[in-house]
Amino acid sequence: MSGCPRFARIGKTVLDLVVLTAAYFLAVSIRLEGWVVPAHYARVMLQALPVILVVEYGCLYLCSVPRRAWRYSGLWEAQRILSALALATVVLLVWRLLAQPAPGLLLPGDGPPVPYGVLLINLPLSFLGLSCLRGGVRLWVERAERKGLTAITPKRVPTLLIGAGRAGVLVGREIVLRPDLGIEPLGFLDDDPAKAGLVLQGLPVLGNISQVAEVVGRHGARQALITLVDTGGSALRRIALACEECGIAAKIIPELHEIVVGKVNLSRIRDVAIDDLMRRPAVNLDGEAIAGIVKGRTVLITGAGGSIGSELCRVLCGFQPETLILLEKAENNLFHINGQLAEECPDIKRVACIADICDEPRMNQILAEYRPAAIFHAAAHKHVPLMEANPGEAVKNNVRGTRTLADLASAHGVGVFVMISTDKAVNPTPIMGVSKRVAELYIQALSQRSKTRFVAVRFGNVLGSAGSVIPIFKRQIAQGGPITVTHPEMKRYFMTIPEACQLVLQAGSMGRGGELFILDMGAPVKIVDLARDLIRLSGLLPEKDIEIRFTGVRPGEKLFEELALDEESAAKTHHPRIFVGHLTPQSWEEINRHIDELIKLAGSPEMGRLHGKFKEIVPEYEHEASRQASVEPVRSAVPHKRPAAVNGVAT
Repeated sequence: MSGCPRFARIGKTVLDLVVLTAAYFLAVSIRLEGWVVPAHYARVMLQALPVILVVEYGCLYLCSVPRRAWRYSGLWEAQRILSALALATVVLLVWRLLAQPAPGLLLPGDGPPVPYGVLLINLPLSFLGLSCLRGGVRLWVERAERKGLTAITPKRVPTLLIGAGRAGVLVGREIVLRPDLGIEPLGFLDDDPAKAGLVLQGLPVLGNISQVAEVVGRHGARQALITLVDTGGSALRRIALACEECGIAAKIIPELHEIVVGKVNLSRIRDVAIDDLMRRPAVNLDGEAIAGIVKGRTVLITGAGGSIGSELCRVLCGFQPETLILLEKAENNLFHINGQLAEECPDIKRVACIADICDEPRMNQILAEYRPAAIFHAAAHKHVPLMEANPGEAVKNNVRGTRTLADLASAHGVGVFVMISTDKAVNPTPIMGVSKRVAELYIQALSQRSKTRFVAVRFGNVLGSAGSVIPIFKRQIAQGGPITVTHPEMKRYFMTIPEACQLVLQAGSMGRGGELFILDMGAPVKIVDLARDLIRLSGLLPEKDIEIRFTGVRPGEKLFEELALDEESAAKTHHPRIFVGHLTPQSWEEINRHIDELIKLAGSPEMGRLHGKFKEIVPEYEHEASRQASVEPVRSAVPHKRPAAVNGVAT
């Protein structure tokens, strides 16, 4: 078997030399205007052949042409072939020029040198011959593959491709070559008037996107494949709803940016997801700045098995850390993320640590042994109703655990410490929110006396995270309903898991110490609107197929969330979608005294005293077990096309 590739390479070399030889003799015949070549010219041409073949194939080798697979040859290979042959022609013309006064310089013996015309005519003939050889092999192989795939092809679904840009054309070509995908491409829909009536990769542009109903009726499409790059959630929603009205499914290919650089993986076609319908543009952050604190360094992630922590681990692997320390209290979660990273990023060194952030000796041991340069603190109790019922645990984990970890980070000289906070820490009503607010206050105070850069990142609800509304809604839809929403006016800020992780990493690269970073997440979204979108994406109708039932506001919940306090004066950073807030740090002695007293009260059965202590530390804290709808409209932490400052935020 090891000899097969060698014989294949030899065979390809022989074919190339045969084509170059044929092109050369054809050039001679064209130059001399006949197939019969005079004897004295024939001798010279034959003597020149080895030199010409050596020069031409040498230039092809220099340009890496022989190493290119013929099966995937295209314009890039044709360009390389042309460059190599042009270089060879220049070399041969120089030799020919030098041979004018001394014929023996080019060839041994006497006789006329090779005419200039032969060398010039040989260039296009050689190029056409080599290109056609590779193109013919590619066509033959693809035809054979299609024939083999057709034999096992499932029933093909008539499909419209929405978007005839570069990504759409690449997808269309791949679909044509892959009948095993079970997709029968009918043509494109695109809003660019310049593409109307064109045929791309053998597929016609059938109309614009607004004509989807007409085209579906005319051509019998049963599904649509969205191939638009960098499409906002509103555009995707418009397309998905138009397809729904026509009775066809809308599907999408994740990571469409890969298609732009030619990486087409149609096995990943999926239905349009709720994440795709974000009601604002996606946030893209500065990868170079993030790499500056991660690449080649040891990085520790607490809560590594959670929704945010596990995604943070995946994203961090892309920045090539020297060592990734996965710290998690839940054994099963740690096992799963460590196994996934072993498969996805085998080159990244990982250390899986089962540990509780409240266990100071254990945490001290880990930091002393591995000396991380950066800590991303994602471990926390986050579920509002559970923390209302177990407030002492929120104190232990969110407050005491953060203080323990932050103190050790400072003592061990960690470069940057990023704490993940929440919008529920602003004017908090739930125990979870106020516990995170106290943790924010502590790291802000610690940042004033430590060389470690302590920063906090505050964002809203994360779509798809464990225990969030989307997994709950999906489960309720699968059960046939009803979907339960607490209140018709309940609104939240939303972001995707990748966006949340990017913000955390960006904060680590931007922070100088003591800041609160806030993401511009657009306007808050009604939970009931998310429910309706998800029902439609499941191919059902809200209220008709799936009931939406309002159950009442739960303890600790607000109808609206905020992202910044007035006194934090959140202002723009150099990134247009990230804002930074500053708050005058509390006295170091005072905040420590408060936290010591909170920890003592965490085990007390008198919860009223615990709430009172929280109120003393965070005056804006209002604990109301049954907070009602008498809440003022939300004040955003960032401007949304408003002429004046909002909540202390510069516009």
